Amino acid sequence: MELFGKVIVSLLAILLVSKILQIFRIVLWSPYVVTRSFRIQGIMGPRYTLVSGSLKEMRKMRKDALEMVLDTYSHDITDRVVPYYNRWSSQYGETFIYWHGIEPRIYISDLELAKQVLANKLGFYPKPQLTPLTEKLVGKGLGFLTGQDWIRHKKIINPAFNIDKLKVIVREMATCIISILEEWENQATASKDQRKTIEMKGEFKRLTADIIARVAFGSSYMEGGEAFKAQTKIQECCAASKAEMFIPGSQYLPTPANIRIWKLDRIVKNTIRNIIEGRLNAEATESSDGYGDDVLGLMIGASTMVKSRSDLKLNMDEIIEECKQFFFAGNETTAFWLTWTIFLLCVHPEWQSKLREEVLNECRRGIPDADMLANLKMVNMVLLEALRLYGPTIEIARKASRDIKLGNITIPKDTGIIIPALKIHRNKKFWGEDAEEFNPLRFADGIAQAAKYPHALISFGFGPRACLGQTFAMLESKMAIALILQRFSLSLSPEYKHTPLYNLVLQPQFGLPVTVKPFP
Repeated sequence: MELFGKVIVSLLAILLVSKILQIFRIVLWSPYVVTRSFRIQGIMGPRYTLVSGSLKEMRKMRKDALEMVLDTYSHDITDRVVPYYNRWSSQYGETFIYWHGIEPRIYISDLELAKQVLANKLGFYPKPQLTPLTEKLVGKGLGFLTGQDWIRHKKIINPAFNIDKLKVIVREMATCIISILEEWENQATASKDQRKTIEMKGEFKRLTADIIARVAFGSSYMEGGEAFKAQTKIQECCAASKAEMFIPGSQYLPTPANIRIWKLDRIVKNTIRNIIEGRLNAEATESSDGYGDDVLGLMIGASTMVKSRSDLKLNMDEIIEECKQFFFAGNETTAFWLTWTIFLLCVHPEWQSKLREEVLNECRRGIPDADMLANLKMVNMVLLEALRLYGPTIEIARKASRDIKLGNITIPKDTGIIIPALKIHRNKKFWGEDAEEFNPLRFADGIAQAAKYPHALISFGFGPRACLGQTFAMLESKMAIALILQRFSLSLSPEYKHTPLYNLVLQPQFGLPVTVKPFP
């Protein structure tokens, strides 16, 4: 018995030493090795701090930056939005290493290297693994899958986003937009001076959520909307934890925050599951092939059409995850793309007049169809310039799947790769001396000819992992701008403070109050 006790003690001692060595390797030895590896290559960066890495320094700089209020007419926003990138790039050059906790990240603003990462088709630079909370928010759908799962999902979902399918839902988009614009008009005409100040940030979030719910769930959009409200609450939790280091296993602890997230996630999943089951149980109709012409119906239909092909099916949980991702990707990003576009049209009223003239020439006072929207060249140019200057996604993250050579840089396995879209879109080397200025005419000949370097606009990504919903987002945004300019003239409220903030997406910190006046 005494011998048995000694064996147990010895085993526990060995386990303890093993765990201590493992912790030592993770928090001290690996950071030392990675830092040394990059230093040998001439790549420097801020000093690694035990466990927290560069996070404390980033939080302090960000806190100081948030006290800044920028000139409304200045589009040089990087000092406020990403002050740490500005400081470190001036200290260490275009390529540097920093630490998100114990994870090394290499910042690459060289566009040629960035394109090599994004265009790679061999899986060398996958998207980083999501934290459990982020996965609950965005869903483990097409945008974050890899390998055969990604190929299978793309084959099934891709047809739902071809231009012919999207043309069908343009009218649904218009219905949602007109409903909100009628509210604006009623509020404006009820006031003495026939104008009303509207907070655009909240209005566009409400609008895009309504559009996504309608085109995703069709007649079930009210139920879908309830699911998305719960998902929006998960997003608030996710945004609050963005600057904190994730501790593995913490997602299983029954903390008040976790319990709330679990409940919200169940609401999202159960609601979408009920809608799907309702579709599956409904009688097939000739017009909808049994499942509906909305995005959900197209996914179910594509998944069940080829019964003999298991590689062309999505199960219930996979469809739910795709719905979650469709909402997150299509709601916040498009809402703030529209918000910043309206901001730019208020700051540059001459372009507001040009766009209104184009819209009235092409569409009169009627509801545009997809072909009319395609003819709105200047609207397209302004939307692309808004995307360049105030794109909702300010950076693209990837990860090295193995020790790999990128240009002249050897990147160790599991190193995060950050491609700073916000900085690249303002680089004078690519965009010319007016890179900080609003100049939609740079897109007169299309995206490929807009910059000195082809395809320097990377807001939708690039290569095989480019955003599948970009055509959907462009149609939605064009429709919204066209219908707004048909009906209203817009001016920036004196209450507006130019305070861009990155909180999962780039947004105005204190909203965007705009005075709308019905256009005669």
